[in-house]
Amino acid sequence: MQPTTTRLSEAAAPSVSTRHLRAFHAVCRYGSVSQASTVLCRAQSAVTRAVLQLESELGAPLFERSVHGMLPTRFGQVLLRRVERAFAYMDTAYRDVAVLSRDARRTGLYSLHMNERRLKALIELSRRRHMGAAANALGISQPAVSLMLRDIEHEIGAALFERGVRGLHPTQAGETVIWQLKLALNEVRIAADEVAAIRGLKQGEVRVGVLSLGRSYVLPVAITRLLRKHPELKISTMEGSFEVQVAALRAGEIDFMLGALRPPQHCKGLSREPLINDMMAVVCRAGHPLCTRENVSLADTLEYEWVLPHSGTPTRNLFETLFSARDISQPHIALETTDLSIIREVLLDSDMLTIISPHQYRREFSSGMLYRLALPLPETARQVGLLRRTDDRPSPGAQLLLAEVRAITSIPEVPLMDLEPSL
Repeated sequence: MQPTTTRLSEAAAPSVSTRHLRAFHAVCRYGSVSQASTVLCRAQSAVTRAVLQLESELGAPLFERSVHGMLPTRFGQVLLRRVERAFAYMDTAYRDVAVLSRDARRTGLYSLHMNERRLKALIELSRRRHMGAAANALGISQPAVSLMLRDIEHEIGAALFERGVRGLHPTQAGETVIWQLKLALNEVRIAADEVAAIRGLKQGEVRVGVLSLGRSYVLPVAITRLLRKHPELKISTMEGSFEVQVAALRAGEIDFMLGALRPPQHCKGLSREPLINDMMAVVCRAGHPLCTRENVSLADTLEYEWVLPHSGTPTRNLFETLFSARDISQPHIALETTDLSIIREVLLDSDMLTIISPHQYRREFSSGMLYRLALPLPETARQVGLLRRTDDRPSPGAQLLLAEVRAITSIPEVPLMDLEPSL
């Protein structure tokens, strides 16, 4: 069973050669190698080799060959749909760059017909924002990376990065090119997984952005269930702020996000899928003085210090709104942290309080270590669910993991913290 990982640095690298996609697409469009070679101004032997290499890499025949021409097989049709989506993303990049630069030019980049090391160099430069760091990641010299970037910028007729003392920063043209390139490469990656699925193989990597409300129970159980059924899959998770994960989602670096849903105005261009409702609770150690107090009120908690996430986080905002709405003064916050382990240990070793989603400490409640005060907090209700790109066509592995997540959260009328895994 493959372990989960938070490393996504290789996520943009497709498992098939992108340089051969233009030849494959031309053969599909014109129905023969000879016509494709004429349009592409390439030798027929070169087009044939490109198709054969793709078939070898995917382990499947992409065309039915006859005296009347070449028609894509079922495998070829799957690849074709993804290639056309990839090319559409790159067409968008070209149009955007053309608006930004009077000297924009059509190059092999826009059909992904570019040296794959150059494509990877662009991705690494955008990720690391430093020439030396990108060179180390690619295993080549810094001058080589600098030369590749200069050549790419010359070919497309636009600067992609601004050089500064603190590193590289993408220009507007650079942002749109790299964003659409990541989406295009993601389509190529998924194509390989879809071809394998037709052959009966569940393979590839599923990449998930997970916020706190999906991290403690739902996603771990869904991953465990999925890998028991399909151990050949690999799951990678990405943690971080909502803003960082949304940027990765929009660029195709992760397949979907799971966690507390933000309002629609924060998710433009993305699809929100509510799964469950969650309500926060005031939590303390077992044996806390408030545990035995009858009819405990929110005002009673002012006697104690609190441990809470930092100011500006969703939980902190809900907390402050809760006390303001009930016209209660804000309590003393002695510790600010989002680390669940630190919060747990502080609670267990003191009389401090926190406000948190109960399911994040399911095991601590079950074992009797922590206690949830009988304080209904309807003002803190929020939805937990999935966030995806609106034009998303998930990979077979992502579809399977989504199905597991939906199955776990579909038990009617049962609070999330009371759900038990059936592994």
